[in-house]
Amino acid sequence: MAGETVDYYPMWKSLDMDTEAHDGLLGAVGQMYGDMFLTQHNRPKSTSYLDNFATNLHSGRIKEMLDAKEQGRIKKIIGSFCLYVPEEIVAAAGGVEVGLCAGADWAPEEVEKHLPRNTCPLIKGFTGFKLGRVCPYIESADLVVGENTRDGKKKGYEFFATQKPMYIMDVPHVRTDETKQMWRNEVHRLAERIEQETGQKITADSLRRAIKETNDKRRALQRLGRVRAADPTPISGLDSLLITQAAFMDDTPRLTAAINAIADECEQRVAKGEGVAPKGAKRVLYTGTPMAVPNWKLFNIIEKAGGVVVGEECCTGSRYYKDLVDEGGETVDEMIDNVADRYLNIHCAIFTPNQDREQDVIGMAHDLHADGIIDCSLSFCTIYEMEAFGMEAAAEKAGFPFMHVTTNYSTEDAGQLKTRIEAFLEMI
Repeated sequence: MAGETVDYYPMWKSLDMDTEAHDGLLGAVGQMYGDMFLTQHNRPKSTSYLDNFATNLHSGRIKEMLDAKEQGRIKKIIGSFCLYVPEEIVAAAGGVEVGLCAGADWAPEEVEKHLPRNTCPLIKGFTGFKLGRVCPYIESADLVVGENTRDGKKKGYEFFATQKPMYIMDVPHVRTDETKQMWRNEVHRLAERIEQETGQKITADSLRRAIKETNDKRRALQRLGRVRAADPTPISGLDSLLITQAAFMDDTPRLTAAINAIADECEQRVAKGEGVAPKGAKRVLYTGTPMAVPNWKLFNIIEKAGGVVVGEECCTGSRYYKDLVDEGGETVDEMIDNVADRYLNIHCAIFTPNQDREQDVIGMAHDLHADGIIDCSLSFCTIYEMEAFGMEAAAEKAGFPFMHVTTNYSTEDAGQLKTRIEAFLEMI
């Protein structure tokens, strides 16, 4: 009913959340959202969907999933922290996969009783959200599926497993015929574990539907990504980032329809020459570590400085949607292999050698008419710090100005970042 007020405190308390601390979190994130998103100039009207999504992120969406589970429309809620956990497998077994909170510092004093201080902020973030009991996604998850993409995560999951039921996937770090088969086997094992968790067998029909549904979401994101090549660009990097972040949490068919509606409006804006920044504004391609909700700091600084982010080569960007799963499989085994093959093609910095990521970045910079590339690493994320050298050389060879930054979730370096980014935009 329109205007109806829902009291979510009983739900949060049933999840054993610290509601007082959670109020503080929601207040801080709400203020941040208003300052960053609602002050943007000339946003597409259809991005009001994102405002509703953000408002209901810890409330309406959680209730929706818990109600669906109680009513038997979904079997289990499966949490994850990484692109390598195939959402098609979870959906085909009657579950729903959601990304878990990891994009802010929380309870650092408690975290550092279990993890080193110089640990990646994302790892410390999800650990803090659990120890602080302020993430309803973590608290409502029946199983968390982790992956050994990085050393910090591998060891961080050992502690996290003392707090939540976990299953760990073994992701190869090289691509050969042997590791391709190993990865296929790993995805088959995941399917068996998810079936065990949900009590529902994966069938050819259920997996085919899940593949098609997830591919449709990716197709919508691809469509939206293409319109950002226009000058002026019709949608901001901030809103585009939030759309991809929503893809890890929101209901898939509903979000797919919303993305297509936003793409419709953006295509109309391109035809009219309307944009969120003036024609000729400096166009930035972002690449680097993922940005989990509510890590919007860098994009906000870039766009408040007069630039516009026109693409993201990262896990909360093009890596999420650039490739589709082959929809041609007939049997469950064939389709699981197709799912596995698609996910192995994600060009994460864990792989060696990894020139494919450099090619993706340069290709996107050309396609989206970027004026420069900003490469970002979260503090203590060694693999991205090391890849920054090769990325800079590739950008220089292709003729794109390049800047690497290292940051974390705090606002302490915001002034320094603003100064550097303003200088970079002026230079390009």
